[in-house]
Amino acid sequence: MAVSTATRTAPAPPAGPTRRAGEGSGRVLASRFAGYTILVFFSLVFLYPFVIQIANSFKTEADAAAHPLSPVPEPFTAESMTRIFEGTAFPTWLGNSVLVTVVVTLSRVLLDSMAGYALSRLRFRGRGPLFAAVIALMAVPPVVLLIPKFLVLNQLGIYNSYAALIVPLMADAAGVFIMKQFFDSVPAGVEEAARIDGAGPFRTYWSVVLPMARPALITLTILSFQGSWNEFPHTLVAVQNPGLFTLPRGLADLVSGSLGAGTQYPLKLGAALLATIPVAIIFVAFQRYFVRDANEGADKG
Repeated sequence: MAVSTATRTAPAPPAGPTRRAGEGSGRVLASRFAGYTILVFFSLVFLYPFVIQIANSFKTEADAAAHPLSPVPEPFTAESMTRIFEGTAFPTWLGNSVLVTVVVTLSRVLLDSMAGYALSRLRFRGRGPLFAAVIALMAVPPVVLLIPKFLVLNQLGIYNSYAALIVPLMADAAGVFIMKQFFDSVPAGVEEAARIDGAGPFRTYWSVVLPMARPALITLTILSFQGSWNEFPHTLVAVQNPGLFTLPRGLADLVSGSLGAGTQYPLKLGAALLATIPVAIIFVAFQRYFVRDANEGADKG
């Protein structure tokens, strides 16, 4: 009987820690909600100009001029897309951009990786000053080189040609730096077996080290494609023939009013939208492999 009485009169455990735990979880939820709210807000601020671009691409000329910031076309029409392909030289610009971008991207991936491997692994006189020159070149504003580029292209006799659009862009200092830094992180021991088998420097680079550099190569591919596809200042000093214009140069020609009077927002923004699509596709397609390879490299490290 005494035991049962003690059991009935035992004090209940204090509720203070439970309340404090509840208050702590509430603060965590509130801070998380505030963080997501801020992220959503800035995401909308960032995305709204793209929404406006897409909406104006499918508006009529009058609707785009009267309501340029409206995200809803009234009425919806694809007339501007038809005019882009039938009333402008957009197909020519597109073909030139594809040609230049593919050749430049492949050249940069090959030449930059070879130069990066040479600076990282080969021992030769002047390697240090050469790498310092690459770093210094990265610090030079591109606009400073426009007039020297024009003089060199004119002196070589390739001005106003496809060679003028492609050759000066076939290698860049940033790509060499990226590849050199990646090759520096590769252990030298992985190349020993190839050397024992009698492989030379190029064979070792091509068969052993380059397959390991896939994350860096994908990064370089994305940067090279985006940079060459959107390259505009170089085209100003490389070509003057409208038949050699790339998309950025052609779009600049449209914006300057080459088709006559009027705002022509649907035509201009529609052409800019079409020019953006290939870069977005390449980035999304390669980003998955880049993130996966980067995570695998981090796990191995």
